[in-house]
Amino acid sequence: TLIANSSYIARRIKKFWNRDAQVIYPPVNTSRLSPNGKESEDFYVVFSRFVPYKRVDLAVSACMQLNRKLVVIGSGSGEKKLKALAAGNKNITFTGRISDEEVKDYLQRCKAMIFCAEEDFGIIPVECQACGRPVIAFGKGGALETVSDRKTGIFFDRQETDSVVEAIKNFETLAEKGIFSDSSAISEFASAFSEERFIRQIEDAVNKTIQNFKK
Repeated sequence: TLIANSSYIARRIKKFWNRDAQVIYPPVNTSRLSPNGKESEDFYVVFSRFVPYKRVDLAVSACMQLNRKLVVIGSGSGEKKLKALAAGNKNITFTGRISDEEVKDYLQRCKAMIFCAEEDFGIIPVECQACGRPVIAFGKGGALETVSDRKTGIFFDRQETDSVVEAIKNFETLAEKGIFSDSSAISEFASAFSEERFIRQIEDAVNKTIQNFKK
């Protein structure tokens, strides 16, 4: 039995190995995350390692262009370049590495997370949704499976600043109409990726494999 962490990867397995794979999404500790029951505040958030493929620069550039506040959480090899990109812009705040509780607080209060990477699955967008906040995500890879379009977030189709800018504008138009106002519904969607679900599916997959082997 082959297990893939998303349908995106299952399709790769089929393409290169011509084998079917069962999809079992990775566990996300959604039980420690929940909405704060308050209105969102006037800032976006990025939470990531600062490495090139994460494309944090796109979120920074887009928010600078639109004059929007962005809190950038994390650290990594690309930190100097990102800070140089945002130099002198008061809307871009770098927190460095912070505690899980501090991250949770930012996720609960933000307008939305901006997620610019192409990931196999992507745990961080699920964590943001577990906090009741939507995600503006690059529409490729695992995000297409962990974000529900126009219900828990929206997508942009190119890893380019202009594409992110348009997505933020579209998000704000929808948000004004109340599309993302139900934080409990967004959090409930994220609960489908819980640790409990993962354990149950893994146990089922192992037991079925054992039974098939005995045959």
